[in-house]
Amino acid sequence: MSNILLIDAATEALSVAVSCDLKNAHFEVCPQQHSQKMLPLVDSILNSANTKLKALDAIAFGRGPGSFTGVRVGVSVTQGLAYAANLTVIGVSNLQMMAQQAFDTTEADYAIATIDARMGEIYYAEFKRDENNLAAFMSNEMVIKPEELTLPEYDAVVVGTGCQTYKVHFEATNLTILDEITLPNARFMATLAERELIEGNTVVAADAQPVYVRDTVTWKKLPGRE
Repeated sequence: MSNILLIDAATEALSVAVSCDLKNAHFEVCPQQHSQKMLPLVDSILNSANTKLKALDAIAFGRGPGSFTGVRVGVSVTQGLAYAANLTVIGVSNLQMMAQQAFDTTEADYAIATIDARMGEIYYAEFKRDENNLAAFMSNEMVIKPEELTLPEYDAVVVGTGCQTYKVHFEATNLTILDEITLPNARFMATLAERELIEGNTVVAADAQPVYVRDTVTWKKLPGRE
């Protein structure tokens, strides 16, 4: 397996890992502290993995959707590190990351990933387990009001803060909410990022792009939220 730095700051959670040393991956919920904690955490994780930034093959980051501030922190830190070490970067969907965690930790073949988008909306996407046990998109990423969803009829697990906040809209006999998966965790980017690297789907640091899904940033932030 390649040696990829995995970082995510797109939600209230902050997580960092190195793909060759996932046992030392770090995950914590620390709203509004990502920019202060990210770089020291990267240094710590690299030291734990006995590796250096310039020895890596690439950097993968959570590209969104999520909080606008958090997504920007993840992109800017990724760009800075990649410039410093002349590395290419890989953007991974935060919804796909959570679906991958569901597939890695359960026997489910289908997953719905959600993130609370505030303003009465959620970020939403559907996934299936592909022949390589990777989370493959079955729908586009979208921002939508939960009451406007047309839920699938196949059996699926549902993960993320969106379904936690709006559980009443996910109460269907074919759906199982996984309470243990609420926020994206960078360690579950590892196999997704590895595939992108093998297939050549990387970009230079300057081309690292966030994916907000929602195109407005005008709502008021909630206390304790980014």
